[in-house]
Amino acid sequence: MTMTVHVDIVSAEKEIFSGLAEMIFAPAELGEVGISPRHAPLISRLKPGEVRVKVSDTEFYPFYISGGMLEIQPHLVTILADTAIRAKDIDEAAAIEAKARAEEALSDKSGKMDFTAAQAQLQEAVMQLRTLDRFRKRGA
Repeated sequence: MTMTVHVDIVSAEKEIFSGLAEMIFAPAELGEVGISPRHAPLISRLKPGEVRVKVSDTEFYPFYISGGMLEIQPHLVTILADTAIRAKDIDEAAAIEAKARAEEALSDKSGKMDFTAAQAQLQEAVMQLRTLDRFRKRGA
């Protein structure tokens, strides 16, 4: 019998996923972490990126998160995300538009735009597009 761990992915708006998984991959602040059942306890910040939940050998659920916190207990993994979206629900047109707006703001040298905010918006849009691209390449 395959060992599993319970996973909860929650955003500020709602619970996105709750169920059992064989493995979870998340973009921790210091690099991607792979979390298996009975993992040592850990708390970490999360960077914007893709969270992958492996339910079985043939079934993965990808999610985009904009950052947040990760808590690992031996039998429970909780991801508290600022924003969490199922990869299949990402609005590609909106992400492309947000990327273009952020790139335009970064090229504006007048100082009217907050450089840090523009960089964050660009990173968020790029990571959404990357998550969607990976989802499509996996044939899900």
